[in-house]
Amino acid sequence: MKTHSVPVNTKNNPVKVSVASMIGSAVESYDFFIYGTAAAAWFGKVFFDTEEPVVGIMAAFATLAVGFLMRPVGGYLAGHFGDRYGRKAVLFWSLLAMGLATVLIGALPTYEQAGLLAPVLLILLRMIQGIGFGAEWGGAVLMAFEHAPEKKRGFYGAVPQLGIPLGLLLANGAFLLSGALFEGDWVWRMPFLISFIMVAIGIFIRLSVAESPEFEKVKAEKRIVKQPALEVIRRDWRTIMNIVGLRLAETGGYYITTSFMLSYVVLADITDTRHVLWGTLIGSALGLVSHLLYGALSDRVGRRRVFLIGSLFTIAFGIPMFMLINTGAVMLVIVAISFSLLLSHDPIFAVESSWFSEQFPAHVRSSGISLGYNAASVVAGLLPFIATWLYSMIGWIGPAILFSLLGVLSTWCALKTAETAPSQTGEKHCVAEGAAASTNG
Repeated sequence: MKTHSVPVNTKNNPVKVSVASMIGSAVESYDFFIYGTAAAAWFGKVFFDTEEPVVGIMAAFATLAVGFLMRPVGGYLAGHFGDRYGRKAVLFWSLLAMGLATVLIGALPTYEQAGLLAPVLLILLRMIQGIGFGAEWGGAVLMAFEHAPEKKRGFYGAVPQLGIPLGLLLANGAFLLSGALFEGDWVWRMPFLISFIMVAIGIFIRLSVAESPEFEKVKAEKRIVKQPALEVIRRDWRTIMNIVGLRLAETGGYYITTSFMLSYVVLADITDTRHVLWGTLIGSALGLVSHLLYGALSDRVGRRRVFLIGSLFTIAFGIPMFMLINTGAVMLVIVAISFSLLLSHDPIFAVESSWFSEQFPAHVRSSGISLGYNAASVVAGLLPFIATWLYSMIGWIGPAILFSLLGVLSTWCALKTAETAPSQTGEKHCVAEGAAASTNG
């Protein structure tokens, strides 16, 4: 008698889905991060009519902040459509919008060529970038999280997070390579223009995976709500605000370490920006391994314990980081930047995808995590601007204390957030059906 084996749907393979989510996230992160690098090192002179370096940099960082201010809009749209129509479609459109805006930034005229039209167009395209990036994260991590085995969701949820250090690695590598190959405006234009190749690859890969099984279950059980974003705001606004606080050490500290530090070493006449870029490259490369280790560790010892590694280190490392950089020694600058990424940013970021997702039921999960994640970005986007202002007022100690205070806020939020890892709760299903359990740790 012949037996027929049931074909395995490789589109649902958690490894393939996680890798596909990671590659798409890397492309979007690359697009978003090259703006931060260009804003710190070029845009103050290219797009703004000012003779004062500090004023030009603050103006450029203001346009950087515009992208962050638009991310909650992208998060709201992605959450709404992700909970109503599926996670996969949102990922396609977010990547397309981000890619088109990035390429067009690379083709913009300068202030010298077009006057005020140049910064206006820059701001408009930055707004589109912000919406696209805001729509990206929630869908990417949910595709990985919801395809994964329940007891390994910390590990698989950390895979898409690799897109952030990989995107940063590609972005800084692109500027280093572009600086070696080109001169003048082409140094900053080329990293933007070549983005279209990466976007095409990312879209192709993302179209090859299946829709989230948990969304398909919600749809089959007719649990889809008409206004999921409004529903989760009404029911779980405390959880959303708590996620904002949890993210501050990770996202705020990240942009102080990377974007602000590029301008700081120039303003303080400490060292070349390339040394900061090298520190960021090394820290990002280490992050390709550390995120997976932290994610796997969170499945064993819990999300909160791994998170606290990062938030407590953020508190302790603010002043030492700036003291190391102030020496101007190349190796110490590289160590300071890479340590900040490896021990402050990575433990927190690795567990955010699983810990945040476990705070919401499946039918509003996309909305809940997207709104919380992106609302924190509004604050983070202003921090390079605030750090620059603090430096102009009281010197390096200002941004150093700001860095540590972000760790204090996130640690406080972590201590009052419930543990959700199945290995620690002993529960088969650890996702709360509301916010009450998640905000009373």
